[in-house]
Amino acid sequence: MSAVLKPVLELRPMAEADLPAVMAIENAVYAFPWTQGNFRDSLAAGYSCWIYLRDGGLIGYGVLMPGPDEAHLLNLSIAADCQGQGYGGLLLLRLCDIARAGGARRIFLEVRPSNPTGLRLYARHGFRQVGLRRGYYPAPGGREDALIFSLQL
Repeated sequence: MSAVLKPVLELRPMAEADLPAVMAIENAVYAFPWTQGNFRDSLAAGYSCWIYLRDGGLIGYGVLMPGPDEAHLLNLSIAADCQGQGYGGLLLLRLCDIARAGGARRIFLEVRPSNPTGLRLYARHGFRQVGLRRGYYPAPGGREDALIFSLQL
């Protein structure tokens, strides 16, 4: 009989030194990625910025903006080679726990209608569509709407 080693998963606060690795994932998984300045601004504003590590290597990250009694999930990303393995759901649950611990009773996010993986992830975790932002995202040849999702914590 052989033992199967489970990966060691760690969530820790994002630091400026993490930005090159964060940007490598961001640029690889999005056609219209955040800029390094977006991440720097989030850190400077005191947003809840986290990196997700598997066996010490960065595989994802999330950015939460706190508000009165609520949080706004601005970015949740998993490296392309780690997608489809449950890491996005695990990271989402951890970020919801962090928002709840910070006093949020509800969490909001936007997702592209053209992102079926994201739509399934959020629906699987109880998020429901509560609105629409027209022309919110840049898209090839123009703009794409954003679906606003919410979850009661």
